[in-house]
Amino acid sequence: MDIPPPPDLGGRPPQQYGQGPYGPPPQTPYPGGPQVPYQRWPGAYSPYSRPPVNGFAIASLVLGILCFVPAVGLILGLIALAQITKKGERGKGMAIAGSILSVVGIVLLVLAVVTGGARDFADGFKEAARESRNSSAFPIDKGECFNVPDSDLQGARYTFEIDEVPCSSRHDGEVLASVRVNHETFPGDAALTSLAERKCVDLDASYVLDSWVDLGDAELTYYMPDRETWSQGDRHITCLYGDTGGKRGLKGSFRRDATNLDADQLAYLQADKALSEAYESEPVEDSIEEDLKGHKAWAGRVDKGLAEQARLLRAHDWPAKADADVTALIGAIERNREQWAKASTAKDADAFYEYYVPAQKHISGKAEAAARKPLGLATTSPRDANPGG
Repeated sequence: MDIPPPPDLGGRPPQQYGQGPYGPPPQTPYPGGPQVPYQRWPGAYSPYSRPPVNGFAIASLVLGILCFVPAVGLILGLIALAQITKKGERGKGMAIAGSILSVVGIVLLVLAVVTGGARDFADGFKEAARESRNSSAFPIDKGECFNVPDSDLQGARYTFEIDEVPCSSRHDGEVLASVRVNHETFPGDAALTSLAERKCVDLDASYVLDSWVDLGDAELTYYMPDRETWSQGDRHITCLYGDTGGKRGLKGSFRRDATNLDADQLAYLQADKALSEAYESEPVEDSIEEDLKGHKAWAGRVDKGLAEQARLLRAHDWPAKADADVTALIGAIERNREQWAKASTAKDADAFYEYYVPAQKHISGKAEAAARKPLGLATTSPRDANPGG
């Protein structure tokens, strides 16, 4: 193997050393000047290398400060101290500090486990995570009422400048439900609109169990995510009643469910629901003449709905204040059933009208209003223009 020549020093003559271990001191530039000791060449860097900082010492300090797996921080600190002593490395102070902090972390961890703090922390963390996943961009919860600037419900969709107010005061809207959208990617406006309309109608029926509640100027509407709010984490459709006329005309809550109804009221409304579901299935696309078959089938459903209503009313033990009125209502229901049963078998449209008109007139008559009054329920039927009639 060839040995390369020494590097060229640019013609600089090799340094000559005098006798003795150090040789004579060099001559100063000026005769008679003071002799000075040897000094390192000034500059930003020292010509002498410094011992490296031990890596385990650094890691021990970091883990000790963060209280992250403190046992590991203590072990790394002890390893660092052993290596520093053996290798002459720097970082002894960091290793000691990291070890001390790790010991403190271990003590705190033991105390947390003994006192249950760790479990509480974990439960709190999980709950916060669930709330974060389930949180809606809309700041008002189910059953609460709110106002928006200038009563502009449409504009508030984008600004969410919304103030919660008591439902007993004048307000612009009331939240009845929040629906989480379980899609990985934005499903599109059309799909969200279809989902919102279907879900909000279904949830409306469970929020307001009493079909006789007067909604006044309120309309069932909703807020839903758009592409921008979806990208920010919004995954909820908010169903609400809103005064879309912009008059802040709503007052009082529409909510009628198990949270604010007693057992007698719930029993009555369950019976009433059997009739309402059948009655609201009326064909609406065609007239009786155009779809006699469909209307006859509807009359049959109403007859069955009335039968179920009467059965449920008989099954409940009513308070004395309402018992007589409920009994009278059951009698009226059975008489009304006869007309609907005949309409369901009518041979033509004229015969259908003969039975349908009197049956329709008494479907929500005075007997229902009389039974509702002692129970503290609404007494004005939405199917009748005359209060209680």
